Amino acid sequence: MSRVQLALNVSDLDEAIDFYTQLFGSPPAKVHPGYANFAIADPPLKLVLIENADTRGTGVGGALNHLGVEVEDPARVTEASARLSGEGLDTLDQQETTCCYAVQDKVWVEDPDATPWEIYTVLADAPVETGLAGDGTCCGAEAEAEAEAAITTTTGAPAAGNCC
Repeated sequence: MSRVQLALNVSDLDEAIDFYTQLFGSPPAKVHPGYANFAIADPPLKLVLIENADTRGTGVGGALNHLGVEVEDPARVTEASARLSGEGLDTLDQQETTCCYAVQDKVWVEDPDATPWEIYTVLADAPVETGLAGDGTCCGAEAEAEAEAAITTTTGAPAAGNCC
């Protein structure tokens, strides 16, 4: 099973949960302060909502946080990382990172316009949010800045700091 992940910034998490529950006819799979995710069967989609009122504008402005592909196991993440780096793309590998209330293995790449994509698998649920920076933030501007300063890609270039 693989499915596309769409992570959106939202200004009001409760309102967004209500809307997307109605839109997809399915309740969220996970809800925590400032965070929710939906595991939609049809269409196969992992929808992540991140409450980030400072970033979120109206319409499409500030809506996108990051994109991803959820895969079924760590071997698929390793295969994706090898394939992407073999194609000459800068990759950022993370094993057993805790973010978005889950322990995950993942690899990050950016498209030509610096849109972050992750290929990831969830290893286990996490009861608290530690975030990439270890400060409880996830996929917000603070976490991105901290992670960018702390992590480099396999080629040594600074990496995007998204964590979810």
